[in-house]
Amino acid sequence: MSRPDYIPSLDGLRGIAALLVVQAHIGLVFPNTALHFMTMGSEAVGLFFALSGFLMSHLYGSRPVTRENVLDFLVSRFARIYPVYLAAVVLVAMLSGMQNLNFIQPIAGGMDVLRHVLLLGSSGVFWSIPPEIQFYLLFPILWLCLANPQRYGGVIAGFAVVVVVDGLLELPGPGIMLVSKLPYFLFGALAGTMHSHWERWTPSALTGIFTLLLLAVFFTYRHVVPSFSPEFWGLPSAVAAAVIVALVARQPPIATSVLSAAPVRFLGTISFSLYLFHVPIMFLARRTFDSLMPEPALIGMTLAVAAGGAWFIHETIEVPSRRLLVGLWQHRRWRIVSRETPAEEIERAILDLKETEQRLHSGTTSPTAGELREAENNGDETLRAFAFLRKRPG
Repeated sequence: MSRPDYIPSLDGLRGIAALLVVQAHIGLVFPNTALHFMTMGSEAVGLFFALSGFLMSHLYGSRPVTRENVLDFLVSRFARIYPVYLAAVVLVAMLSGMQNLNFIQPIAGGMDVLRHVLLLGSSGVFWSIPPEIQFYLLFPILWLCLANPQRYGGVIAGFAVVVVVDGLLELPGPGIMLVSKLPYFLFGALAGTMHSHWERWTPSALTGIFTLLLLAVFFTYRHVVPSFSPEFWGLPSAVAAAVIVALVARQPPIATSVLSAAPVRFLGTISFSLYLFHVPIMFLARRTFDSLMPEPALIGMTLAVAAGGAWFIHETIEVPSRRLLVGLWQHRRWRIVSRETPAEEIERAILDLKETEQRLHSGTTSPTAGELREAENNGDETLRAFAFLRKRPG
């Protein structure tokens, strides 16, 4: 990728998080192996939330907060999330309705399907999508704060109060409401804002080693020292997730070599489809090949099938649907602009022409062709209006 705002190591970080979510659910598909795995799914989802906050701030925080930009943002995020999410909901609903299949994370009944379609469901991994969408709806307010912190200091203080109250109440993590996950998004957004002011800092190889060490501790500390913090969700983990994202975004040596490796970035590219579809794909793969190989080989095969299936869904549903929806929106915007702009220009030109006529009546000479060209180049509204009307037929 050649986009100036693209950070390869963040793709790798996303890929590792997606892989750990898949690893956490192996025990659902293969119950006999559940006792042999450390599950780090909560840590991975918390990292996803912080990464989302960082990217929203990094990609949009420096742009002007206009109606058009906000609508572009909302359409872009909806197109990024909802079509492939809906496809996953439909697949799981179909599997749940098949008799004798006994799908492990069912969406049972029409009302449950409707809840998930309306982003109010919580079956399996779907619980994390409603908070993500809710954050997108909240982000324009945060965007205003990032653009003009002096003017919106009261709103920033309100966000700080919510974070403090969240920490004091120790709200549970999993669930479809944003409030208990908000610190992850906010600290991630703060890291994204700080990233734009760290241009002069060049991290060293030691920083890269520290980043990888911190990442390893973040994912394993609850299992290595369970008495330290048996619960993951809370302010310390939100801060840690944001710090990790901020350090990785600076692409420090050694850490970048690991996180920007092609296989890890590939997982990052397909991470959302892998996140949504890995359980049904692995479930169906096991049902198909269960009697053909021993379980360790079967686990490896189902993981490979899940990655291949996620790539296929990414290429056939996720990317095309996003391009289609964003393209339709941009075409609609172009039609609106092309329909409205000429009338606005004519009205402005007429008003400016009246000013020109007053100048002519007061003894000012008519502008020359050279002056008209200079006015069009330099933005002189009065002369540009005169040039505009001179060029129009009749």
